[in-house]
Amino acid sequence: MIGKLNHVAIAVPDLEKASAVYREALGAKVSPPQAEPDHGVTVVFIELPNTKIELLHPLGDNSPIAAFLEKNPSGGMHHVCYEVDDIRAARDQLKAQGARVLGDGEPKIGAHNKPVLFLHPKDFCGTLVELEQA
Repeated sequence: MIGKLNHVAIAVPDLEKASAVYREALGAKVSPPQAEPDHGVTVVFIELPNTKIELLHPLGDNSPIAAFLEKNPSGGMHHVCYEVDDIRAARDQLKAQGARVLGDGEPKIGAHNKPVLFLHPKDFCGTLVELEQA
């Protein structure tokens, strides 16, 4: 069902500083910050030859990343994102197997302008999983 790894998301307390680490210390291509108000985050993508790193920073008072950073003030890995061919078919198959889909269960448009869903970390080895339609 899952395709390639789309990205690994890292929550960061300082988006500019984290972007500079990847750009200056590691020599990576770093996108400009992009506000995603529907998800309560500002994102930056680090382009790698085989995948991406997504840096997440809170946007607004109700950002889910703010709560994550309260527990992890230095930041840390937030989720992994896998591509799927058909997000609704993947959701239905996973739900039939007992996996929990977060939110209302309906795909929302993510940072790449494609439908995304999140799966409960307790169902996936303690890791928050995002599915993105390829």
